[in-house]
Amino acid sequence: MNTRNSTIGFIGLGAMGSRMAKRLIDAGFKVVVFDRKRENVEALAAQGAAMAPNARTLAMEADVIMSCLSNDEAVKEVYEDGVISSASPDNIIIEMSTVSPETSRDLWRMGKARGLEVLDVAISGGPPLAEQGALTLLAGGSESAFNDCALIFAALARQHFLLGPNGSGTAMKLVVNAVMGVSMQAIAEAVALGEKLGLPRERLLKVLSQTAVVAPAQQNKLLRAAVNDYSAQFPISLMNKDFHLVMERAAANAVPMPATSAAYQMNLARAARQPDEDYSSVIVQMRELAKAGESEPH
Repeated sequence: MNTRNSTIGFIGLGAMGSRMAKRLIDAGFKVVVFDRKRENVEALAAQGAAMAPNARTLAMEADVIMSCLSNDEAVKEVYEDGVISSASPDNIIIEMSTVSPETSRDLWRMGKARGLEVLDVAISGGPPLAEQGALTLLAGGSESAFNDCALIFAALARQHFLLGPNGSGTAMKLVVNAVMGVSMQAIAEAVALGEKLGLPRERLLKVLSQTAVVAPAQQNKLLRAAVNDYSAQFPISLMNKDFHLVMERAAANAVPMPATSAAYQMNLARAARQPDEDYSSVIVQMRELAKAGESEPH
């Protein structure tokens, strides 16, 4: 398939989907969009997208169907509710949500029965990187379909990788997010320790962000924490959804993950109080716990 001349249908126009759809419009693709929130659709229409009244109509109009949705249930609902049956055989589905590898494989089986190529293409990177077209994409599926989508991926990402058969992209995303969640908990603990040792908070956070042990993805979190900005770039509720998927797959495959389990529990405790904050707000939680410890007898 020559995707340069293809119509791309994009389902799910949240923080990531809206920015990726805009990147595709700016790259010269014909894009038709659908989201349950009318205002999200209208915002993309104002930037050059065509509007679909529902996901089924979008599937009938598009050569390549892309989606970026909140969870496994949303993915199953959208595709089982007419998208697969409405798409033309030989079209391509690029599903980009963070879901279980089993959900990705189920979608592939549904698509195969209809004669569709299906790729699970998980995303590494947040809204700023999506806006810049600097994401990293992690794909599972056939090599031919992956190669057919090279121009689409180039509009969205700095690099894109084929990990293996269907389910491999979402599996890799769980690996990436396990590291991301555990490393943020480690950073939060280290920051709390540094403050208790008398290091000035702003300087501590700035210098730590420049060390080799902090990944680029965490550097901005530390700089935002220095000004107490925990507004959600990646809400802690979504991080916990991913933690749940990680722990579920680990249990099913008998993989012990004690550090991940501990980080998940700390995240759950924070989300119970501040579900709309960024996942980096565990920095606040560890600071509060360290202060609470001052009044305990030694």
